[in-house]
Amino acid sequence: MNLPSNRIVRWVLSTCIFACVSTLACAEEPAAGPSSEPGLSAAQIVEKNVAARGGADAWRKIQTMIWVGHVESANVVLPTLPFVLELKRPNKTRFEITALNQVAVRVYDGANGWKLRPSRNGKPDLQPYTADELKFAHEEQVIDGPLIDYQAKGIAVALDGLDEVEGHKAYRLSVRLPSGVSHHVWVDAETFLDLKYDRETHTALGHSATVSVFYRNYQKVEGLQIPATIETGVGTAQRKNKLVIEKIALNPPLEDWRFGKPGTQGRTNAVSIGADTEQAVRETGRPAR
Repeated sequence: MNLPSNRIVRWVLSTCIFACVSTLACAEEPAAGPSSEPGLSAAQIVEKNVAARGGADAWRKIQTMIWVGHVESANVVLPTLPFVLELKRPNKTRFEITALNQVAVRVYDGANGWKLRPSRNGKPDLQPYTADELKFAHEEQVIDGPLIDYQAKGIAVALDGLDEVEGHKAYRLSVRLPSGVSHHVWVDAETFLDLKYDRETHTALGHSATVSVFYRNYQKVEGLQIPATIETGVGTAQRKNKLVIEKIALNPPLEDWRFGKPGTQGRTNAVSIGADTEQAVRETGRPAR
């Protein structure tokens, strides 16, 4: 893989995987603030959000999930980059992306994470997650996000006010994770679906920056409302990176080894979707649009 395409893979893996597994946050503490429905607390807003997304019972039944789609970005020369995201409770993730016929993978087994990507010499480059990447992966609540069953997850939010997000009135929630880190979440005041999510991050140079994630084009998949387009951008930059989800498989069979360190348990370092995942998507996948 030549240097430009290697940069593409590294950029997408570091920027877009976090958007995929961030399904927004939940509430616990009521707080005063402007509201389009007088008297709504943060907890009530979250209750409506959970119902709008399909209900807690329906989400609890989902033990595994696969997203298949592509990345679009003005930051790279390739028009689209195919990706596959595999999720398994409690918080296992595997993200694969293809660029110029080369595949890279980022995998987290619930405790440890690894990045496997092509290098300029043609040999796979396997690296462990950094401390910041491990912290982020550990805090993520895959499948249903931290909003559902928030009390068990130790997450709380407070109602911070009412804003306008791209022409939609939206409740602004201040979200506090168990680690003490806080983010902001915007929930549509009419549909009660997630609109936007902000989180703090650090650039390659160590500078602080805000990543904004927008959720668009919600589609119903077996009763669940899932955004088919997820758009991310850093700060006030006009260029944004878009993940377009084309197919979603609910409860496909996913073996634990797929989330382990590449090259262990008799598995090679090859990074490919694999026949089992392809079959699962063919059999259970639903179009996301």
